[in-house]
Parts: sequence; structure tokens; C-alpha cells
Amino acid sequence: MKEFKNKFIDEAKELIQDLEKALLALEKNPSDSDIIEKIFRIMHSLKGEGSMFGFETISKFTHNLENVYDLIRNKKIKVNKDILDITLESVDVLRNLLEENKDEKNVNNSIIDINNRIQKIISVNTENNNTKEQQNLSIIEDIEQTEKVKTYYVSFKPKKDILKTGSNPIFLLDDLSALGNCKVFPHFENIPDINTLNPSNCYIYWDIFMASNKGINTIIDVFLFVDNLATIEIHKISDINLFNETSFIGIIKETIKSERKINIDQLTDLTRELEIIFTEKDSKKKRNTGLAKTADSKISSIRVSSQKLDSLINRVSELITIQAHLSLFANQNKNTELEAITEEMEKISRDLRDDIFSIRLIPLETSITRFYRLVRELSNKLKKDIILKTEGTDTELDKNILEGITEPLMHIMRNSIDHGIEDAETRIKAGKPKQSTITLKAFYSGTNIFIQVIDDGAGIDINKIKQSAIAKGFINKNNNLNNQEILNLIFKSGFTTSQAVTDISGRGVGMDVVKQKITEIRGEVDIESTIGKGTTITIKLPLTLSIIEGLLMKIEDTLFIIPISSIEKIYQVEHTKLVNTFNNIVTVNNTQFPFYYLREEFDFPETTLETEQLIIVKYKEKKIGLIVDNVIGEYQAVLKPLGSFFKDNEIISGSSILGDGTVALVLDTSKIIYKFSNYNKKFNSTTV
Repeated sequence: MKEFKNKFIDEAKELIQDLEKALLALEKNPSDSDIIEKIFRIMHSLKGEGSMFGFETISKFTHNLENVYDLIRNKKIKVNKDILDITLESVDVLRNLLEENKDEKNVNNSIIDINNRIQKIISVNTENNNTKEQQNLSIIEDIEQTEKVKTYYVSFKPKKDILKTGSNPIFLLDDLSALGNCKVFPHFENIPDINTLNPSNCYIYWDIFMASNKGINTIIDVFLFVDNLATIEIHKISDINLFNETSFIGIIKETIKSERKINIDQLTDLTRELEIIFTEKDSKKKRNTGLAKTADSKISSIRVSSQKLDSLINRVSELITIQAHLSLFANQNKNTELEAITEEMEKISRDLRDDIFSIRLIPLETSITRFYRLVRELSNKLKKDIILKTEGTDTELDKNILEGITEPLMHIMRNSIDHGIEDAETRIKAGKPKQSTITLKAFYSGTNIFIQVIDDGAGIDINKIKQSAIAKGFINKNNNLNNQEILNLIFKSGFTTSQAVTDISGRGVGMDVVKQKITEIRGEVDIESTIGKGTTITIKLPLTLSIIEGLLMKIEDTLFIIPISSIEKIYQVEHTKLVNTFNNIVTVNNTQFPFYYLREEFDFPETTLETEQLIIVKYKEKKIGLIVDNVIGEYQAVLKPLGSFFKDNEIISGSSILGDGTVALVLDTSKIIYKFSNYNKKFNSTTV
């Protein structure tokens, strides 16, 4: 039973996320009947499944919400801000109810408060209606527009393992029978010999003919909780009750007996003949046979736990390490056949790595709803007219990176709303539109992902930041800092320019957390701002955290790896050209490159080499050189942490074990350039 409860929790979380997304869409289009119907069906699913798996509080709580949206979809009340606010609050309560370590007292208080507000909305909107149905709102019914009786054909073919999930097909047949006149035809031909029969399997399937005044959605709802456990077809075969024609059942019996399988086209022809016989008055009516399969026997996707994916990526990492050992062994033994096998193994392991990575990728849009919620709630609270626009939300990220980036993005947006966006009056005086915009943009560039938060607010006042930093002792007033260095002070712990402390910001906690979280997932963050026009915060992220394509190199006896994604070119340079330079500038192929001599930066002794390697790497919009002894070649690096002793080391992002057991250190080139030699002062002369 625990397994089924865990499955319900996973599915419920997805339903709640869909519900939240649908509610935000409904706010923009409050009269959209499709969205209203979707919201109602999600609540109906949560209510039914919650009750089935013992989550009675969820079931009862959703029951009350369902009452409201049942009235909305039947056009008895209209969507308004109060209803949307209550429902969005209910989304948070539903999430809390799924947590094991929830605060029972606070959750119960929230439920009582929301239920009281729901009943108030219902009573206000129904007080003038004297019908019994509207007075007795505690009972949930599938209220549908009453239609004349129509005839339907249902094909219900359960999968063998349906019984193992706790579902009973017989109960579903009973539910169908309760909807109207029903005739069920079982099929037993798939039942195996007694010696091979498994009593826990289901071998029977059914053809069902029914006449009902209920809509097609009511029939679909009967199979709501087994749609992935069976192949189901539902067809409306007539707009009249064919059970009134006495020959109907007899003809169906003969058809099933001779054919065993219903041919929907033949059935359609048959029902048309019966309709003509039954009444000539209806012969000109439109006869539609159109509802396709609600469930397909082909499974297009499966649910896999994140723990299994993490385990799988660890196995692939081990495989790549062993494959590197095999490649080294093949090179040492010079066996042609072994080398061919090794090359094929390398190709397969590389393809397998890429496939596993693609499985772990999740589109940014799966987390986008919470950002819409944040903008909606804070803009209402601060009385600012703000909309959130998104671009490139289909960009996919590694699931661990997506989990790590969500909180920083929330911090950034919160600061944009509170500090960046002006109030309506200020914007109008500045000649700006009253409504402000925050844009969340994601895109690929090379082997990196960029996420930008762009606002059209007031921008960041460089002088104000500098004065605040001096007042708080972060810098000395005589420090000659350039614009970028001053903007980067925002990431200092405890830094704030806010004069008042609120529950939104002003405590100096936020942007330092942003940088820390982004650094933890090997990302970088950059700020650009223009007074009066707005601010852009750009986050650069790796595609994955586990395995990288690297360039293996050597300084003295120590091996290093640089991600290939950051490398532009490699040149061989004479040692004399490097030691006799002005301001660390070397000319190669008529192009000047500033460089850092890593042997010197890492405190290695002087070299006796006549030539060394100049590796050109990208840093923001610049190209910078790193000098190493020699380059060994490309290498698939499985990243391993350095341990808690080296946790504060910024320039080394991890280590990798080579095929012979040697450890190579993985360098973060951006951190090297920033940390060593104070890059900004050396190559950027723009100062304040």
C-alpha cells in the first residue's frame, strides 16, 4: 500500500502544479470554459484519488473547492479575484498536506479559514436561488447539462496487471450501469490453461453498449483512475436510445458472436439503419461517431524516480572511468584488435552518456508557474502593475541544476519587484508605461545555458551603491573601482541600499545567497544596469554537473583539466617570448593576447622548457591566454568533489580519476582569470 501512496503523492504533485498553472491562465481569461473544465477535472481527480489512497483531508478539502468550480462551469457564478486568491492559497495548502513533516496546526487553521471563505462565496452567490440543488452544496454531484438519451459503445480492455494496483474492473462496470441502460459482453478467449493461469492477472475484456442522458465526460470520468492501466475506446454511436429498438441487442449479440471484435465502421452503418427504422423524423439529424481512443495501448512515457536516474548516472560515470583505463591499456600494449574494441567501447560509452543526460533534462517551463505566482502576489502586495514575460522556457536543464537555480531566480525576481520596478506614478512621470515588465529568458550558447532576468525598472545607481558600501565598511572611499566591481558589491553578504526593513527585502540577505547557490552548481552570475532603463542579471550554467568534455594538460608533474567548452584555440609559444613581455601581453599570428602564466601563479619552480602551450579561453567578451607546460589531449572527465577540506577553493571545481589511477584537477578558467592578477583592473579601464 505504501508503494501506491507514494505513487499518488507523485501524481498529486503534478496535478497540483497543473492546477496552479491553469489558475494563472484563468486569471488572464476568466471566461475560458476549457480552462474552467480543466480546473474542475483536476480537483475531481485529487478528490477521488485522495479518498482511494487514504488522504481523506485532501479529498474533503478539494471537495469544497470543487463545489465552487462546479457552479462556475455551470455559469451560476463568475470567476473573480476573490475566488482566484482563495484557490491559489488552496494550492499551497494541498502541497503542505502532501508533506510528511508538515505543521499540522497551521495547515488545519488554513483549511478552516479557506473553507469558511468558500462557504461565504457560495452563500453570497446562491442566496437568491431557491432550488434544492443549490441549497444542498455539501453534496458533490457530476452536474451536467441534461441531454436526451444517446447510445454509446465502450471497449474496455484492462492490462494484465490492473488487479495488482488495487483496481477492480467489475466496480467500473457497475459504475457504468448506474449511468443508464447498459448491456455488457465479456470476452473470455484470452484466459489460459489452468496450469499456466496466474490468479493475480486479469485476462477478461468487455464490450459495453449503453444508453444514457449523461454527457460523454461522465463516461470518461468512470475510467479516470485506470486510463493508464487499460485500453479504452468510447464512441457515441447514436443520438437516440437504440435500446428502444427491440432488435438492437439481438443484432449486437450476433455481431459479437461472429466477429468477436467490434468493427466501429460496421457498427456505425448498423446504427444508421436502426435509426431509420426507429424514426423517420430523425433521419436528417447529424450522426456523429466521433470520440477517439481515450487511452492508447502504446505507452509513450514512463515515470522513473530521480534516485534511479542518479544511480544510473553514477554507473555511467564509473563506466567512463573504466573505459579510460581500457584505452590506456590498449595504447600501452599496441594490440590492433584491442584498440579497435576500445574505440568502439569509447563510442558506445559516449552515446550512453549523452542518452542518460538527455533523460535527466527537464524544461525550465516545469518551474515557471511559481515565478508567475511570485510576480502576481508581490505586485498586488506592493500595488505595482507588473507582468512576467517568458522566452525560451522550453530550454532544458539537468534536473539537479534546475533544482539549484530555482531559489536564486526567486531571489532575483523578488529584488527586481521590490527595488527595481518603480511605482505607477513614478513611471508615468518618467515617460514610461504604467505597466512594467519582467522578462525571464533562457537560451543555449555553446555547451552552456544562459538564464536572464530583465526588468524595465529604474536601474541600479552606481554612486548609491558605492556610498552605501563605504558607509558599511565594505570598501574604502579611496578605492578606485570600475562600474562592474561596484555592481558586484551587491553580492556581498549583508549589503543593502534599502533604508527600511520589510518582509520582502532590506535585510541584506538575498543576492549573496544567489551567488553562493549559483557557484555551488558551477555557474556564474553577471549584472548589467542602466539608470532609468532597467537591469539585466545573467546566469551562466553548465549543461551538466557530472561529466564534462575536457582538455588534459600538465604543469610540472601535476595534471589539470580545462572544460573544452571554454577553449578557443591552442598555440605553441617559445618560452623566451613569455618571459620578456610587457604587462603579460604576447603576440601570436599578429594578434595580441593578455595571458596568465599558471606555473608562476601556482608557485611551481622555473621551467627549463624551450616551448610552452598558450591556451586561449573565453572570459565574458574577452579572449585570455593561460600558459601550461604541454597539452596531452581530450578527455572525458568524471567530476569528483574535492572534499570539505577544499570546499572554499574557488579556482578548482573538482577532480577526476584518470585511467591509470592518477588524479587530475579540474580548473574553473573564469575563476582563475577573475581571482589571479585582478583581471578587471588590469584589462578594463572604466572607473567611477
